[in-house]
Amino acid sequence: MRDTAREIFASALKNASIESAFAGNLHCERRVLRIGEDLYHLDSYNRVFVVSIGKAAHTMAAALEAQAGSFEAGIVASSVDHTTQVRGFRYFCGGHPTPTAESIRAAEAILKSLTALDAASLVIFMISGGGSSIVEKPVDDEISLPDLISTYKVLVHSGAPIAEINAIRKHLSAVKGGRLAQAAYPAQQVSILVSDVPDATPDALASGPTMPDSTSINDCHRIAAQYGLVDQFPKSTADLFRRHALDETPKSDDPAFIRARRWTVLSNKVAIDEAAVAATRAGFAVEVDNSCDDWPYDKAAAFLINRLRELRSQVSRVCLISGGEVTVTVRNGGIGGRNQQFALACAELISGSDITVLSAGTDGIDGNSPAAGAVVDGSTLNRISDRITDQIKAGAEGIDEARHALATFNAYPLFDALADAIVTGPTGNNLRDLRILLAY
Repeated sequence: MRDTAREIFASALKNASIESAFAGNLHCERRVLRIGEDLYHLDSYNRVFVVSIGKAAHTMAAALEAQAGSFEAGIVASSVDHTTQVRGFRYFCGGHPTPTAESIRAAEAILKSLTALDAASLVIFMISGGGSSIVEKPVDDEISLPDLISTYKVLVHSGAPIAEINAIRKHLSAVKGGRLAQAAYPAQQVSILVSDVPDATPDALASGPTMPDSTSINDCHRIAAQYGLVDQFPKSTADLFRRHALDETPKSDDPAFIRARRWTVLSNKVAIDEAAVAATRAGFAVEVDNSCDDWPYDKAAAFLINRLRELRSQVSRVCLISGGEVTVTVRNGGIGGRNQQFALACAELISGSDITVLSAGTDGIDGNSPAAGAVVDGSTLNRISDRITDQIKAGAEGIDEARHALATFNAYPLFDALADAIVTGPTGNNLRDLRILLAY
């Protein structure tokens, strides 16, 4: 069943592709580009400029070229240094999960290009997850790159949900929270989104660089107080909070959004639907439950295992699929990520039972590990005891090793030794995580 879970995940990755999404949502004929339900007569603009940012930036640029042909000018900012490039695009390799000097160079190049556009220009934004760190420029010049990196680490390790992390990122950034749209004004704008955020909060994607911001300065201060962030921030960032010197981000009534449209062409729901198709094909009764999105990993594990057992009491061969992300608070960090943390928490809950759990990221990256996630079943703890050698503390029981790995955020070495890590490499896509639970 571990192989079956892997096959379901692989099928979801293959069929929830950017290439398929662009083919279904974009079409260009005689220089008329259709995006969603909108038509853009490309020859009617003095200039067309393309900006593609995030983990899927290169894949999106290549898919746009496949559907619409080449463009004269554009920028791709991704976290992967690609061996091939789309003609006409300048490439930047920004950092993830924390910004780098290249992230700032990418932001500066994009801002410079956008401010040169006029009302007779069209800018096509293509936004995917990871853009929050891949393209970044502090709103205050007093925030140095080391301070920016320190600020990001505090946020990522805070245990706050991604939407709350993004609220603060937006207000500290010169490009997020609608500020790229402001820079592009008065050009006509359209944003094509490959989303790794909940469908109800599209402005959280890459911290919403082209969309009105639904969060406020007051939200930032509330979140900072709730998680005790100000005292952890470097002085330059903390001073902005202590002096109440944050500037408000543009809202829906800002002129920048009068000629701006957006289309979500791919999201976590598509990955969930494709996983459900694959599970049904494999002979499972399928249920989808996303209610634990943004829950702590251990609470989500207990909830989903209990829900699976309820379903198993009613029907044989059941598959429970859950999308979105769980949260972790990293302390004494080793090598791992939220998906492996979740899977290892499940291993203890299902020990000895006919249950299999896979949790993995559709981007192929889980935390600071080389894996996308991991798969566990009722035999995992026993196999840890039987097969782990001196690379992990020798002689301890499997359950002790699992709990130690959870406490130190060091799940990857366990799964690597068991050959139960899910390793795909970067997928060029980013549709949040999938959790696939099988009972039989």
